[in-house]
Amino acid sequence: MSPSKNSYTVDEATKKMEGYCAYQDRCHKEVIAQLREMQMIPQAIDLIVGHLINENFLNEERFSRSFARGKFKIKKWGKNRIVKELKYREISKYNITMALEEIEPQEYLKTFNSLAKKRLAEIREKNLQKRRKKLADYLLYRGWESGMVYEKVYELVPNY
Repeated sequence: MSPSKNSYTVDEATKKMEGYCAYQDRCHKEVIAQLREMQMIPQAIDLIVGHLINENFLNEERFSRSFARGKFKIKKWGKNRIVKELKYREISKYNITMALEEIEPQEYLKTFNSLAKKRLAEIREKNLQKRRKKLADYLLYRGWESGMVYEKVYELVPNY
């Protein structure tokens, strides 16, 4: 009985997961989901995940730090969105805290201010209330803190 292309031995699955983790930092949840998709049994999943952790292919702190850095620098997400996404990936509170340390406070404010100004320039709405709402909704969706958002909205779209 030859194995079909859908089944993997533990060694094959391990090699495949090493490549998967080496290509890009992954969290445990992603790796486990991938292994389940490969129809690996729970004991094999535990064995492979243990191997990946021991060989440093899988490191949640490294993943969370690079995730936070990347989403902030590339997608311009605020801390709320980053925390939400990390929690969704079942990252520990400690690792989330460590990840947020990757964001420099000055850089955070600078990015927030430039993002708000850029977005305001794109909003074509004439009504001041609707203009404020569109700007606030955009920034809140991106995960920026509500206090910062509303302060910035009233600074950029003053009452006339």
